[in-house]
Amino acid sequence: MTVISDQEIADFSADFNTNSKNQVASRAARRSGLLEASFNDRVSERLNHVFSTELDVGGVTDQKHSGRCWEFATLNVLRHYFGKQNKVKDFTFSQAYNFFWDKIERANAFYDAMIRLADKPLNDREVQSWLAFAGEDGGLWSMAINLVKKYGVVPSYAMPESFNSNNTTGLIDSLARKERKDAIALRKLVSEGSSQDELEKAKKHFLNEVYRMVSVALGEPPKKFDLEYRDDDKKYHLERDLTPREFVQKYFKDFKFDDYVVLSNCPNHEFNKLYHMPLYDNVDGGDQIKFLNVPIEYLAQAAVAQLKSGDAVIFGNDVLKQMERKTGYLDTELYQTDKLFGVDTKMSKADRLATGEGFATHDMTLVGVDEDHGHIRKWKVENSWGDKYGHKGFYEMSQPWFEDYVYDVVVRKEFLTDEQVKLAEGPAIDLKPWDNIG
Repeated sequence: MTVISDQEIADFSADFNTNSKNQVASRAARRSGLLEASFNDRVSERLNHVFSTELDVGGVTDQKHSGRCWEFATLNVLRHYFGKQNKVKDFTFSQAYNFFWDKIERANAFYDAMIRLADKPLNDREVQSWLAFAGEDGGLWSMAINLVKKYGVVPSYAMPESFNSNNTTGLIDSLARKERKDAIALRKLVSEGSSQDELEKAKKHFLNEVYRMVSVALGEPPKKFDLEYRDDDKKYHLERDLTPREFVQKYFKDFKFDDYVVLSNCPNHEFNKLYHMPLYDNVDGGDQIKFLNVPIEYLAQAAVAQLKSGDAVIFGNDVLKQMERKTGYLDTELYQTDKLFGVDTKMSKADRLATGEGFATHDMTLVGVDEDHGHIRKWKVENSWGDKYGHKGFYEMSQPWFEDYVYDVVVRKEFLTDEQVKLAEGPAIDLKPWDNIG
């Protein structure tokens, strides 16, 4: 290791004080913070709340202090569909209901993995990936759809939000701690030569305890409910004793769940390849979690086409980069910290993914786009952070931000090329749990 000398420190100080602008920048940054000092208010000129294509949707939802954006975004797409079909645009579904079943199914997948990997040491990279993933509340569209297919959905009033669904830290911490302890017990049973029946008995016991924990935290999910609402024409509707599965079977019978494909843009992996992420396969017997990796222009084209067909688009993104909650602006020129510091931190998307600088941290929903003769100017984004942020809960995203910080969109096969459809229906390449594909 090379020691930093006193002379080098003196040189650094002299260089800093050579330019008087550094002192001005430092005073501004110390007074108001780096982001506020570098805020570029001129982005408002292009992010002006007007869109050439815009879906007619109701108000926004609020995930509060939880990592359930993937469930909120998925259920937003479903509620927009239900609203359009039944003329009731502000009808909402229960995120707590699907979150309950996610905890049960994900625990089951975790225990199966711990049994399967029991012959590997605890510090094995794959084992560590599963242990790190224990109890987590983040997820993806395909995971949410697996839950909808198996357990259905219920209106928000049938299983309302609670303290623990709005603030998931206590629950996920407790589940993670329990599941990791159970992993040690399962590994010990395997090392002692226990039979498959004995392992299944132990797993069932652990799952029963997980069910108890989640029921205490969230309440048990309803087995039946009455569908009751007044549509936008003020007409009253009531249907009694629906199960969650019956509700999906009846009201989403024309919603082709299997027609959707996740298009990803992760240039640190080869394009025109279908990838499978086994770590995220949350429901035993459910669909595998797959992504078709393509250049960014195909994500934009497919998203625009789906919006023009009248349907919303879920997209995964790195929301905390170049975003302001108050205004709801998402723009690559929003915070000009490089100019404040006098450095260049710009990296390619591939390099950001390869180094861990880039990662999809949030799911939101596209509900509008603004075009000028085919050129995309900006997008209208439905977030799930309540209506106090952005423009009544809706955000405006520039096309450069889309290109830099969007990692996937969920679109129907009809908006893909023939070659992409063929790839999406073909075999997938398994990724390691630590592979960063956004």
